[in-house]
Amino acid sequence: MALLFSSCGVGAVINLDALKTYVKAVAEELGIGFIGLGYEPKYSLEDATIVPKKRFEFLIDHLAKAEQSGPDMSSRTCTVQVNLDYSSEIDMIRKFRASLALQPIATALFANSPFSYGKPNGFLSMRSHLWIDSDKTRTGMLPFVFDDSFGFERYVEYALDILMCFLYRNKRHLNSRGMTFRDLLSGKFCHIFNEQATIKDWEIHIGTIWPEVRLKRCLEMRGADAGPLKMLSALPALWVDLLYDEGSLQTILDMISDWTTEEREMLRTHVPVTGLKTMFRDGPLKHVAEDVIKLAKDGFERRGYREIGFLEPLVEVVRIGVTPAEKLLELYNGDWGQSIDPLFQKLKY
Repeated sequence: MALLFSSCGVGAVINLDALKTYVKAVAEELGIGFIGLGYEPKYSLEDATIVPKKRFEFLIDHLAKAEQSGPDMSSRTCTVQVNLDYSSEIDMIRKFRASLALQPIATALFANSPFSYGKPNGFLSMRSHLWIDSDKTRTGMLPFVFDDSFGFERYVEYALDILMCFLYRNKRHLNSRGMTFRDLLSGKFCHIFNEQATIKDWEIHIGTIWPEVRLKRCLEMRGADAGPLKMLSALPALWVDLLYDEGSLQTILDMISDWTTEEREMLRTHVPVTGLKTMFRDGPLKHVAEDVIKLAKDGFERRGYREIGFLEPLVEVVRIGVTPAEKLLELYNGDWGQSIDPLFQKLKY
């Protein structure tokens, strides 16, 4: 199975079956395995092994100070992301607004983290829920994206006033001590580092901002839990077909044009708990998801591709209105006899 990912205008063909075979062979030699899940289902935060990188130490320390859920989010959650390019500022704005409004739909479709400490945790996407409480200054639904004045400059202004997590100099990560990037540019803290801001500093800084859609040289979709290979294939297919087809993109923009800030925030807050059953306006979110999947299929057909099969897992999710997390919960309460252990065999790659 070959899959085309588009990132910053560059396409890379990845053969997932070949990659899985290679990674599995290496992992077996090391006595480890991989499962497709959005949250560590059994063990505690204290059991987590952190990759010994200084960058991670600074990020975890920052998140721990920002919100109580920070360390848990950074150590035990797993997402899958899609990066898509844009051709101009106007193109960026349209794609940003469409994808940001629909991130809760993606969270519902790919919800796959219903277990903690070996039992149900009360959420369909624990991963997404934890992000809600993680440093609200650099996460979330970014209401200003929907303002008439939004563009590159507005996003830059937003990022300039976010605290830096660290400064990287001479292969060392340095404590930024409560400094924003605007402070670094102004020289306000020059007595600490005596350094001029560089473009590399900026690239690192915007990489430590984590809204539901992140703007860099590409747009990064961040709303989905990790899952099985078929779901990993479905995610880029979904976003490419929605955002790269002009007809589908414009239809989405028309559809979300009267969604309010409060409604978008409500969806982000409620979807991790109730998934496609979340009530939105006149009915459950399942009906909106059905429309979104139809638009994706229409986009595929208009773009002339014959890879509609990549969307089939999502077609099935919206048809029955049951998320991947709910299927796991059914197994847990049924065939698995309320044991978490069969999950590791069920979801292993």
